[in-house]
Amino acid sequence: MAHRDWELRSASAADVEAIVELRAVVMRPDLERLGRYDELRVRQRLRDSFVPECAWIIEVGGAFAGCVALRPAEDAHWLEHFFVAPRLQGSGVGSGVLRELLERCDREGLLVRLNVLRGSAARRLYERHGFTVESEDPVDVFMVREPAFGMGGD
Repeated sequence: MAHRDWELRSASAADVEAIVELRAVVMRPDLERLGRYDELRVRQRLRDSFVPECAWIIEVGGAFAGCVALRPAEDAHWLEHFFVAPRLQGSGVGSGVLRELLERCDREGLLVRLNVLRGSAARRLYERHGFTVESEDPVDVFMVREPAFGMGGD
């Protein structure tokens, strides 16, 4: 795609319910496959853990299309709450957003961690962007990506 047809804007508390609903839709197939879908819990977990100051809203054509968060922790930043509307999955929006955030992390020399549900198609996206598996349990795969040094700048 020659031109970028998405934008990132800072998230606010007013965005939480739209994200809650998107998370429920996007995660349902994987959670059901793992026998862990609970329609109240899938929503409440986001409400309990969402920090708008660490998150961005993805907009396509000025409309809500997804979200992503980067939460600072002791030794790394955690990539969290990365959801793209089903109609846009496979369109390159998710890859473009991920690439931009990882470039920011590289500039700051940040290690990035994430966890993805076992069997999720998203794992392939993360592997293409340099994440490797650190550990896994029956539900989650924990992945890590070292900063790519020497890419633009010092």
